[in-house]
Amino acid sequence: MLTNYSDNAPTRDDVDALRGPALLEFGTDWCGHCQAAQPHLAKAFSDYPELHHIKVEDGPGRRLGRSFRVKLWPTLIFLRDGEEVGRLVRPTDAESIRRAMASLHT
Repeated sequence: MLTNYSDNAPTRDDVDALRGPALLEFGTDWCGHCQAAQPHLAKAFSDYPELHHIKVEDGPGRRLGRSFRVKLWPTLIFLRDGEEVGRLVRPTDAESIRRAMASLHT
């Protein structure tokens, strides 16, 4: 699990070309909702430590977030082979994240 949001986002083409399960997380390090979600993410990742995690800083003019129509932070987008198969916005518990992670492995 990554701990900081990167300001170096992959391109949408890079995300679309991903193979296997992945979690694409949008937010910012200063966002209170994002900070509150981190313990829940850590718990969920304890069951899925191998899950590819891309943690991207979002904001006005950030193309990747706009391409996924991100409006609130954090937004978790669950991908399988580069395609969105699930989304959680402002998760408040580890179990909902864990269930979404599990769905990537079915």
